[in-house]
Amino acid sequence: MSKVDLISPIDGSVYLSRDYLTEAEARDVVARARAAQPAWAARTIADRVALVRKAVAIIGEQTDRMAQELAHQMGRPVRFGGEFGGFNERASYMADIAEEALAPMVIEDSDTATRKITREPQGVVYVIAPWNYPYMTAINTVAPALIAGNTVVLKHAAQTLKVGEHLAEALHAAGVPEDVFQNVVFSHEVSSALLADRAFDFVNFTGSVAGGRAVERDAAGTFTPVATELGGKDPGYVRADADLDAAVDGLMDGAMFNSGQCCCGIERIYVHESLYDAFVEKAVAWVKGQKLGNPLAEDSTVGPMANVRFAATVRAQIEDAVANGATALIETMEADDGAAYLTPQILTGVTHDMEIMREESFGPVVGIMPVKDDEEAIALMNDCQYGLTAAVFTKDVEAMNAIAPRLETGTVFMNRCDYLDPALCWTGCKNTGHGAGLSVLGYHALTRPKSHHYRKA
Repeated sequence: MSKVDLISPIDGSVYLSRDYLTEAEARDVVARARAAQPAWAARTIADRVALVRKAVAIIGEQTDRMAQELAHQMGRPVRFGGEFGGFNERASYMADIAEEALAPMVIEDSDTATRKITREPQGVVYVIAPWNYPYMTAINTVAPALIAGNTVVLKHAAQTLKVGEHLAEALHAAGVPEDVFQNVVFSHEVSSALLADRAFDFVNFTGSVAGGRAVERDAAGTFTPVATELGGKDPGYVRADADLDAAVDGLMDGAMFNSGQCCCGIERIYVHESLYDAFVEKAVAWVKGQKLGNPLAEDSTVGPMANVRFAATVRAQIEDAVANGATALIETMEADDGAAYLTPQILTGVTHDMEIMREESFGPVVGIMPVKDDEEAIALMNDCQYGLTAAVFTKDVEAMNAIAPRLETGTVFMNRCDYLDPALCWTGCKNTGHGAGLSVLGYHALTRPKSHHYRKA
């Protein structure tokens, strides 16, 4: 039986190995999920909510484990304590709104007729989760899917296999039946075969554009709903009236946190020419204040990238930009080993002819360009194949209200960035994909409408 090795970015060692399920075993997983779904859906929403809340609380009692395992699997420094804050916020909000979000929409309830629309669970939901925020990205779909009455099959990224196992342990300990939530290790070939055979009723994929295309190809013609959240090249814009220090702190944290491995991380910054020099000076000082090092060390603020090949991609983009006239402003840090440990970098003298300003980096690097006005900033922000988030730093709400509708993106931020609000729909456009996660719309995606028209007289 073939297996997958999880290579720790800390030192390149094998952190754990897991066997892939065979296709026959995988089909049995789906069969058990399908058989368990009607009884799970028959439970009350309150019952399902209580079990999900209990599982979240169990995870909350194990945050030290979460932080340590994340450091070993994908390199996030332990000083940040894992992901429980966002994990809990998202799951709890979706639990809070479940009754109202899933309630029937009653059009008429009279002596002569009842007309209403109910929300029915999709059935078996397949979640393909990424490694960069492995708890939070998984719970975005897992919690509302279970609460809505679906059964869930979770295939986590090879880089964060332990996260799927941890979620399964907590959910089962809380009382969610084992066949209702199953964590699996599928090969790409087995996953593709199941998708092509319409094994699932809804698919949520978070990952690369290439991965999203593969999932959509596999499911083509099956009419299975597929939600995708793919690449990003999220911009930030600093207007002339912005609070400069707040803009630097917000955008540089958005660019460098998690070694830049954030779906909605800031990858390009446009600064009004009147603030450009001061912004760059402060941004350089901000990055020089970071400590690249072993994520198990409490003083490390930037850990290694999750995999050597991810770091190699970012290095290649930086080298290409410099070769074409850009200037790298941060000297190589002591811990930079030419492999997974990569110095956070700021580039000036960049243009949109450079890959670093067009293609997703997903690493600790950002290019900064001056702009003369809002028109130039909007044009550059939209000059991109991706559309996940965009951030504008300004004190002028009226200006923001004029800029926001013109930005081709799923979320628009003012005076913040790199944050997912569970009350708002998480979505994208262009090559970032399509779908509606979290919020009331997240429940709508994970259920299907059923119309009821009862004539009484």
